[in-house]
Amino acid sequence: MTIILSERSLARLDGAHPDLVRVFKRAAAISNIDFTILEVLRTLERQKALVAQGASTTMKSRHLPGKNGKSHAVDIAPLDESGKVSWAWPLYNKLAPIIKQAAKDEGVPIEWGGDWRTFKDGPHWQLPWAKYP
Repeated sequence: MTIILSERSLARLDGAHPDLVRVFKRAAAISNIDFTILEVLRTLERQKALVAQGASTTMKSRHLPGKNGKSHAVDIAPLDESGKVSWAWPLYNKLAPIIKQAAKDEGVPIEWGGDWRTFKDGPHWQLPWAKYP
């Protein structure tokens, strides 16, 4: 099954590193779970606010623009049957293998916040620091 990314999701992806754009477009092409792009590029002010709220733990977020002005992270969310964003972990766990397969298909290393040992972050996907400094 193929899903169609909304105009808003595609516009948000404009702020992402080209390798992430390829991964998420591929994921849409192979996914049987509808999803949306929530956030890509962040300002320093927004990152500070998220840290203050406890929604993030770092000021070295991959969402902040890199040297090329692009984000090295993408936050996504699965959509439920009614097309609304779902925060249910079972849906993230079903979506994760699809994103990982898309990254493999595109030859792009990727990290999922849901695999982190602490501060699990289901929506968060990023390019690894070691390969994308």
